[in-house]
Amino acid sequence: MRPALRRTAVALAAAAALATATGCAAGPAQVRSMPASAHAAVVDRAVGHAAARAAAAACNPKAASLAPNGPPRVTTGSFMATTIRARGYLIAGVDQSTYHFGFLNPLHGKIEGFDIDMIRAIAAAIFGNPDKVEYKAISDAQRIPDILDGSVDIVAHTMTITCARLAQVDFSSVYFDAHQRILVQSTSSVDSVSALAGKKVCVTQGSDSGSNLRLPSGQRQPVVVSVPYWTDCLVLLQQNQVTAISTDDSILDGLAAQDPFTKVVGPMLTDEPYGLAISKKHQDFVRFVNAVLAKERSDGAWAASYTHWVGTPVQQLPPTQYASTP
Repeated sequence: MRPALRRTAVALAAAAALATATGCAAGPAQVRSMPASAHAAVVDRAVGHAAARAAAAACNPKAASLAPNGPPRVTTGSFMATTIRARGYLIAGVDQSTYHFGFLNPLHGKIEGFDIDMIRAIAAAIFGNPDKVEYKAISDAQRIPDILDGSVDIVAHTMTITCARLAQVDFSSVYFDAHQRILVQSTSSVDSVSALAGKKVCVTQGSDSGSNLRLPSGQRQPVVVSVPYWTDCLVLLQQNQVTAISTDDSILDGLAAQDPFTKVVGPMLTDEPYGLAISKKHQDFVRFVNAVLAKERSDGAWAASYTHWVGTPVQQLPPTQYASTP
């Protein structure tokens, strides 16, 4: 172990654990957490439902969202007016342990990151104040259940738009495009999924990363180890309890930034378009969020956030596509 070089990772992991156990303040907003165990089974059942499999047969995740109705406006009778504005704050399900995207900064106790900037822009469009947010810190496994039971208005959690998930929840347009790769210790010779045959690979519960590691039939498969948070995976890698971590490069880059004795390797395994998840009951909110994202792209705010949290050059997203609706 190299304890002096683990301080950032340990601090973030400790902050995540503290927030999970007790909840903590994030500026004027509040951070709350709840156990994931009760939700994991719900996700597994929902994702495996026949409707999800049928939807996966024919859909385009990058062109499945609803087009905005002009600029973002809170109209009378809308979900934004009758529920969110009437309540006085937006409730957002977010990550608290993914460095650069959604993480609890141990220096000041606030959740911040690229995903959080998207949420703040939505709150500003509703209230004229980006701080009118209650952040609910959740795990990957809680994302869909919390949307379905209405405990959050929106989820911003490095969440890939997939056809199976679209059978359960709606998504915004694509606001970031990631690709699954592999993180290993810097001395490792692993450079591809095939080199992980029979080896332990860490993923989070509720993510789709493990299903993308399948090798051809007849070969030894990677042994998938599931934990609640990506910082848990980093600790297991540091302790040599797993050989690798595999997920989106956006997440892996954040882990590597916390531990200079790791490296991201291998080709891009998948395309992972990120969207903000919203209940199918609130299509007006989906259109509103897409109007906010369109404004963020056009006025430079999206690029500024990307530069601050991810770096340069700024990712060039393809032109936004929307679902064809009558």
